Amino acid sequence: MFDTPGPRLFGLPPGVDFPAALVRGLRARMAGAAPEAMARVELYVNTQRMRRRVTDLMTAEGAGFLPRIRLVTELPPVPGLPAPVPPLRRRLELAQLVARLIEAQPDIAPRSALFDLSDSLAELIDEMQGEGVPPEAIARLDVADHSAHWQRTQAFMAIVAPMFGADAPDAQALARMAVERIAARWAEAPPDHPVIVAGSTGSRGTTSLFMQAVARLPQGALVLPGFDFDLPAAVWEGMDDALTAEDHPQFRFHRLMGLVGAGPAEVGRWTDEIPPSPARNRLISLSLRPAPVTDQWLTEGRHLTGLAEAARGMTLIEAPGPRAEALAVAMILRKAAEEGRRAALITSDRGLTRQVAAALDRWGIVPDDSAGKPLALSAPGRFLRHVARLFGRRLTGETLLTLLKHPLTATGADRGNHLRWTRDLELHLRRKGPPFPAAADLALWAGTRPADGVADWARWLGGLIEGLDAAGPRPLADHVAAHLALAEALATGPAGDTTGELWLKEAGEAARAAVEELRREAPHGGELTPADYTDLFDAILARGEVREAVQARPDLMIWGTLEARVQGADLVILGGLNDGTWPQLPPPDPWLNRQMRLKAGLLLPERRIGLSAHDYSQAVAAPEVVLTRATRDAEAETVPSRWLNRLMNLMSGLKAGGGPEALAGMRARGRDWLDLAAALEQPATPVPLATRPAPQPPVPARPDRLAVTGIRKLIRDPYAVYARHILRLYPLDPLHRAPDARLRGSILHRILEAFVKDRAPGSDRPTERARLMRIAEAVLAEEVPWPAARALWLARLDRAAAFFLETEAAHAGTPVVLEEEGRVDLTPLRFTLTAKPDRIDVLPDGRLHILDYKTGTPPTKKQQEQFDKQLLLEAAMAERGGFRGLGPAEVARISYIGLGTSPKVESVETDAALLGQVWEGLHALVGRYMRREQGYVSRRAMFGERFPGDYDHLARFGEWEMSDAPVPVPVGAEAPEAGSAEAGTDRDRGSCPEDAA
Repeated sequence: MFDTPGPRLFGLPPGVDFPAALVRGLRARMAGAAPEAMARVELYVNTQRMRRRVTDLMTAEGAGFLPRIRLVTELPPVPGLPAPVPPLRRRLELAQLVARLIEAQPDIAPRSALFDLSDSLAELIDEMQGEGVPPEAIARLDVADHSAHWQRTQAFMAIVAPMFGADAPDAQALARMAVERIAARWAEAPPDHPVIVAGSTGSRGTTSLFMQAVARLPQGALVLPGFDFDLPAAVWEGMDDALTAEDHPQFRFHRLMGLVGAGPAEVGRWTDEIPPSPARNRLISLSLRPAPVTDQWLTEGRHLTGLAEAARGMTLIEAPGPRAEALAVAMILRKAAEEGRRAALITSDRGLTRQVAAALDRWGIVPDDSAGKPLALSAPGRFLRHVARLFGRRLTGETLLTLLKHPLTATGADRGNHLRWTRDLELHLRRKGPPFPAAADLALWAGTRPADGVADWARWLGGLIEGLDAAGPRPLADHVAAHLALAEALATGPAGDTTGELWLKEAGEAARAAVEELRREAPHGGELTPADYTDLFDAILARGEVREAVQARPDLMIWGTLEARVQGADLVILGGLNDGTWPQLPPPDPWLNRQMRLKAGLLLPERRIGLSAHDYSQAVAAPEVVLTRATRDAEAETVPSRWLNRLMNLMSGLKAGGGPEALAGMRARGRDWLDLAAALEQPATPVPLATRPAPQPPVPARPDRLAVTGIRKLIRDPYAVYARHILRLYPLDPLHRAPDARLRGSILHRILEAFVKDRAPGSDRPTERARLMRIAEAVLAEEVPWPAARALWLARLDRAAAFFLETEAAHAGTPVVLEEEGRVDLTPLRFTLTAKPDRIDVLPDGRLHILDYKTGTPPTKKQQEQFDKQLLLEAAMAERGGFRGLGPAEVARISYIGLGTSPKVESVETDAALLGQVWEGLHALVGRYMRREQGYVSRRAMFGERFPGDYDHLARFGEWEMSDAPVPVPVGAEAPEAGSAEAGTDRDRGSCPEDAA
């Protein structure tokens, strides 16, 4: 095939369909040979997709022999090499070393970073073995001028040096050993058939070594993708410094040519094909010049011609957000499908690709996604991650129900009943708790239900969750066994005999393979805590992918950046062109800094950026290209990709050549797509926004009974009274129970009630304080299952104890009512007012003192006058004999006792005039709501706009503003019988404490 001396290097410029040109060049060189000669050709390509495309192109030309097509990682067999150590086993061994390092020197990293550090160390060892850098090279580094951290790293690397041994090599070390033996064998007896490496840049040391060996063969050749034949010689010569040139797209070719002893002028053209837009290639090449020579923009830019032609096939979309970007891309792909064109979205942003796929789904279009779906986000992956989080932690109701509702749970049998009982259990946990359900709680709940099989279900579930909170370390093999046993039991269900759908389909098979590998290598993992095991399992699943069998369109592709070399698309969309996304930021290296890497002969972090730049330079040279980015993400404004930024800056500065006009045309075409995407989001007819509601139900349906706290709600948010007492809508407690302000208030009331009931006359202050804290400790231990909340609340009460005892001593009253309900009829209105005061004391003069405890700030006097009338109304009720055992009695004062961060007392001296005014105001308020024309306005006088209400979603708050006028709307028909506020509320009393006030 080749009759010129080596080394032979060929190239194809950016924009040329690399696989198609590769096949044409290969057939042209084999034109005069026998048909079977093609079968003797060894062709090494860089990706599986490249191999498939080359095969398709060659078979499309008719029957004939195919070359032996392999990946560059599929080297010829080399006898005598040992078996490689499995990567997971090596990572588990490294994790044990790193764990001991963290235990000895905790300031290096937190324990939660154990497996991230292990993975980064494994990657460093792989790189050292691939680049042929022995551990002695790290040991010889002079780190005297570096920080102590790097000196410790150097010492730690000496500990892992035995892992570089040849008796148990890693995959990278084995690959380099194989390449070295192949090169030595070829040097003695070179193959007599052609050997070609095509599509690789030789960025990895092992691959580069193999390419060097191939280039020196008598019939060996390298075909370089995206080679810039227009790059001046001065620029090639300026790439000697890796620190400044590593991020240039042609740097890898410069280094490879130096290794094989060739120069840019010796790189021949594999074919004479012309790229779709040579002018665009020149523009992109100039924009990507290394940073030290960007002054060439001024000298070479003035000679750059054809900017209008270069930009004619380019569109620039600068979307306001990721959603608009995804919609615009989806519409471009849809149009390409309608026109029968091959289109590809190339991006490293998997969030963008998922949004684009979701947008295409509305038209029933399924693109061919090369990356598949992350295993951790698949149904089995999520299920296994949920199960792993059950160990070593207290089981919350939220965690339990998340698992019970998973689509894989109880798929072995009787899933219908399982879902029915799960729903009932959820309602029970929301209404009555407990926050941390155990087997005994499930059995108690099941005992209150009819005998329909729920008892067996609760017994099965209780047996599975019992003892999961054990937090001690144990061998990794035990963790894996317990994890899989629990997962399979949950998937099987109480009456099943198979594991249901857990291990079925592509996702289940991929998950099974991952956990089987972990089970196989678990003996090498040492002992782990449950938290460590969860982190390890998450890290393992995060590396997996699932490729599901779907009927995807072959003409719409979603590719990663590496596949930009495959080409073959008429339209290429480069998505997510923001810095940090494309190119992705180099991952932090906790083991070696840039200078240490350079001196040791390792790759610099900029290598990734240079590879991405090379992929970008090939993709942007397609016949038609669309460049997209979002100017803002969910958190802040974004920064354009450095390559896009350079391109825009260069075009803006080439005024003489029409650069600004060409750039404006690219943006105008992009705005057209954004306008279409915005139009797609707009409904066919405008959707009217809701108005501020003020429903007017029939008078008989209105409540004829409210608690004093309900009166406060009627003043501040009447719509809440309408929703609860007329519509009978009762809010459920959140599934995720937390030690919130409402619970803190209930606990404080219970503590103080017990303290006051058992108060012994004549006790001194220290004794009373000790008794108060003993009661608090007992109540908190019984009612608050959160240790941190118990400690915090106990400390707060301890700070407020002195103030409370001083206040108690100053009151000089005798408690006669503690949390007892009273009621008064509002004659002549058909309405009853109820109350359950915290405490009523009888003073020495026979008058009453009404007290209420607050964990927060008590209401001011002005707030009591207008809104928070709770104690004033209770005083008015007391003077009218509303509380059993007291009879009509005069009230001397009311007091709110705040025991929060800043304890204080808000007292109001009462008299007949004040309480009479309050009572008249209550009659007027209730009387207004006894008229049909009075509506229940939403959020009439809330304390603040940011304070949420239980029924804001029902009132569609957010579609209207607080300044909007309410819109009264009659609802319902007149009914003969009156509604009762208490009807339907007793069963849910625990969820609404205001009714019990």
